[in-house]
Amino acid sequence: MAKKSAINKNARREKLVAKYAKKRAELKEQIYNKDLGEEERWMVVMQLAALPRNSAKTRVRNRCEVTGRPRGYYRKFKMSRIGLRELGSAGKIPGVVKSSW
Repeated sequence: MAKKSAINKNARREKLVAKYAKKRAELKEQIYNKDLGEEERWMVVMQLAALPRNSAKTRVRNRCEVTGRPRGYYRKFKMSRIGLRELGSAGKIPGVVKSSW
């Protein structure tokens, strides 16, 4: 089981990403717009830099929904290899057959 503080920190980041996603997308669209002048685009870059760092999507870490473990994460199942093995052994994951791992 991962530390509760690490899990909570990641949850806060996910909330910030959801909150600022639309604003970040609009600013990035303006940055890549070649019709705007050089100085206008630079001002938009500064606005983007002024947003919280934790509102960037890349700051969110994929974590196991069962244990919170950050490593060995399977995106398809949204859990770590260890959690997958335990639930697969118990037969609680539909479509997964475990013979003898």
